[in-house]
Amino acid sequence: MAGKRRATKVRPRYGRITALGASVAVTAVAVAGGFGLLPSGGDRSDAAASLTTTAQESAPKASPERTDARASTPSRGLVDVDGSRIAALSETTGLPPDSGEGRRIVFSEGRQRVWLVDDSGKIVRTYLVSGSLTDNLFEGTYSVYSRSRNAVGIDDSGTMEYFVRFTQGTGGAAIGFHTIPVDEGKPVQTLGQLGTPQSHGCIRQERSNAIALWEFAPIGTTVVVTA
Repeated sequence: MAGKRRATKVRPRYGRITALGASVAVTAVAVAGGFGLLPSGGDRSDAAASLTTTAQESAPKASPERTDARASTPSRGLVDVDGSRIAALSETTGLPPDSGEGRRIVFSEGRQRVWLVDDSGKIVRTYLVSGSLTDNLFEGTYSVYSRSRNAVGIDDSGTMEYFVRFTQGTGGAAIGFHTIPVDEGKPVQTLGQLGTPQSHGCIRQERSNAIALWEFAPIGTTVVVTA
């Protein structure tokens, strides 16, 4: 007869039970939190509260007063800026006061700028030029009396194109509009210097503008010189 087996005593493994219980508890808390079943406020951790506060502070807050200010202030600012730009543009490119009427060429010595004006008084072209370094041209109204497609400067000071003459200086030399002279194959000034006095009497122009004035101003065209 076989001997009786002794029943093995089962020992509970408290470590595993404890770990399992903790895992179940954590899972239950996570699930409950996911469904919004946990209370808010002090029961939440400091880290969670800190994270929520940071998120709230970084998100834009609706403020009727701030919204109204943002809606109105930039609008006024844009009007002011645009108005200033328009005023500045008008001051720079607008016709000088008392600069005649009808079809004409206007040259401002102070602004170093030319305007081509049609019969209706509309500006058809305006651009910077380089007038005289000396005071040899007086304010007043003149007329184009001579034109030369090509010309040579006094004392062989260079060649120029599209020369439109309207008066003479104190020494008898013709004064008019033409391209920037070229001396020994090089322009006597740069395009960047247009807008500043550079010549010895005439009004120097960039070539495309010189051509435009040439085509605009047959003999007899009125030229108005202002300060």
